[in-house]
Amino acid sequence: MAHSPADRRFAMDQAILDGDPPVAVLLRRSARARRLSLRVSRLDGRVTLSLPPRASERAALAFLHEKESWIRANLADVPQDRVAALGVAIPFLGQDRIVVAGTGRAARAEGDVLVVPSAAHMVGVRLEAFLKLQAKTRLRAASDKYAQALGTDYGRLTIRDTRSRWGSCTSDGNLMYSWRLVMAPAPVLDYVAAHEVAHRLEMNHSNRFWAHVERVCPEYATHRDWLRTEGQGLHAWRFKD
Repeated sequence: MAHSPADRRFAMDQAILDGDPPVAVLLRRSARARRLSLRVSRLDGRVTLSLPPRASERAALAFLHEKESWIRANLADVPQDRVAALGVAIPFLGQDRIVVAGTGRAARAEGDVLVVPSAAHMVGVRLEAFLKLQAKTRLRAASDKYAQALGTDYGRLTIRDTRSRWGSCTSDGNLMYSWRLVMAPAPVLDYVAAHEVAHRLEMNHSNRFWAHVERVCPEYATHRDWLRTEGQGLHAWRFKD
């Protein structure tokens, strides 16, 4: 049987938009959804179509066909993966540093370069280990500074490679941060620490919460905007095969 232009291959949890290149679309039925809605993640290019419980497959496929140009336009704006390697400039504290080969067992920053022991297959792993250690050290120092300034404390501090948020604060005071913040300008990293520590006083984003943030980080809006416009580029870096 011939397929109309609106037809696309369809599986229980995924549809494929044919074309060059084909685009995989995750399908998620939600009891809370009232209409068909699309989202293209600027972090990893994942395309998700949310469907109301009773939406038909035919309606979903027709909607994808209608929005195909919009989907491809948004995918074109997603940063392409970048691989950390010798000779490549990667961001560290907001400045691009050329990765060069050197001696020793661990990566380190020296002036305008990042020095990595010369085993090529270990460059990414060693760079990631360096960035994680720097991130944890700097985020702990910033968290301590803002906890003292705000007259509060916090529990454990962990770093992860999170995609959906740059940091979080649990109800019992544990802080979590993305280690990729160490690639952002230092004031941006500091802002995220101020933001999460301020949640020790207000577990919400009320005016009172933002007043606490502004008290210790007056330029917070500038740093928040940087993350919104530039932050996705930090997630484009790959340090492992």
